[in-house]
Amino acid sequence: MRAKVSQRKRAHPVRGKGRAHLKQNNEGYEPSFSLIRADSRHNYERKFAVDTKELPVHPSLEQYKKQAKDLLKSAKSGHPQALHQALQRIKKDHPRSGKLADLDLSGTKLALADAQLVIAREHGFESWPKFATHIQGLTRESSPISRFESATDAVVTGDVAKLNQLLREDPELVRERSTRLHHATLLHYVGANGVENYRQKTPKNAVQVAEILLRAGADVHAAADIYGGTDTLGLAATSVFPFLAGVQDALIDILLEYGANRHVEGLVNGCLRSGRGQAAVHLAKRGAPLDLEGAAGMGRLDLVKTFFNEDGSLKTKATHGQMECGFIWACEYGRTNVVEFLLGMGLKVDAVPHGITGLHWAAYTARVDIVKLLLERKAPIELKDGRFRGTPLGWALYAWGDPPPEAEQSQYYDVVALLVAAGATVDSAWPADPRRRSLLIEKMGADPRMIAALKGEMPAQ
Repeated sequence: MRAKVSQRKRAHPVRGKGRAHLKQNNEGYEPSFSLIRADSRHNYERKFAVDTKELPVHPSLEQYKKQAKDLLKSAKSGHPQALHQALQRIKKDHPRSGKLADLDLSGTKLALADAQLVIAREHGFESWPKFATHIQGLTRESSPISRFESATDAVVTGDVAKLNQLLREDPELVRERSTRLHHATLLHYVGANGVENYRQKTPKNAVQVAEILLRAGADVHAAADIYGGTDTLGLAATSVFPFLAGVQDALIDILLEYGANRHVEGLVNGCLRSGRGQAAVHLAKRGAPLDLEGAAGMGRLDLVKTFFNEDGSLKTKATHGQMECGFIWACEYGRTNVVEFLLGMGLKVDAVPHGITGLHWAAYTARVDIVKLLLERKAPIELKDGRFRGTPLGWALYAWGDPPPEAEQSQYYDVVALLVAAGATVDSAWPADPRRRSLLIEKMGADPRMIAALKGEMPAQ
């Protein structure tokens, strides 16, 4: 069942959910490492989770054949609601959805093969035949597919006894790959990023699990078909789950100990863009290189200055795009000295790399001092970001209701008060989703400090 995955140079994709990289016009600058991240944040974050349907313990191929027929029937039914739901599924998971987008309302251009392909893709498989082969393999406990799936479950749950047993019985398991689209090895699953969402989790003993696999011969350099080709270090360093489990730095260390490449271009930047500032710091300490973007996001003012000539112009190894990206990460991670320096070097306070301003990110992570600084420099307070169409105040309110792991929740009151006092309008800050808006309003109504902040009053501590 071993899938062949080329060991090509790692590609750098655009993030899907959350902090998507919108098209830029920054002197041809392309982000050097843009991992979609598995994170606990929601709409305003950079989050990634493969929305893969989980298979039951004993899946039936006949049942999935019936589901495909039912999907096709719905698409051809002419019933508006059934047709809409069917076409939404098809457009979401059919790889040729662009060609199918002009389907007439009767859905007559669809064939059973199209419906079967959608079912396969919804479960993370490239094609119906590969999906069918996987299901058939699961019916035999001794099949390579069943053994790999059992080992995968042991990896993500931290069941080292089961994992050791399976590896003793079949040492080649450590080099096998998933039959799903991502073709991940067991070691990639330790990264808890880019695989099926229900397996994106990190047990407390993840470092022990990783070492078991590495000692058994797992290839630390192997790339999965995730984000264009990513190794386990790139996955683990940009995922929130190892961070939440308290093992991210130790997991990075064990991978480096076994030879993972810390010199991949933009590895630190990938962490910064994924909200993993702690991992970025740790990798830099372990020798990962920093460009202007990374140095700024890390708060390394000493290094940031080395990218500028005496006349204030950028040296040839740095770009304006790197400076803008570094600026918004400095805003996000509270690097006040770097923010001040870059503004002093002529960077526009309303720069919008990836369609998002520094004020958005400072508001999102409740960086009070930076919010004050940006407002003093006349940062636009009603500018909506390019993806979610939210204002900085909207980002602050959203994060207050569902704070990112690194934020200090009590600081959101000051941030909201500062933005409102500067002229931010509450009406433009509400989430578009009526249910989310209702929940947020309900929470605000029960919090006197937020009520005061929404009036522009600095709340009492």
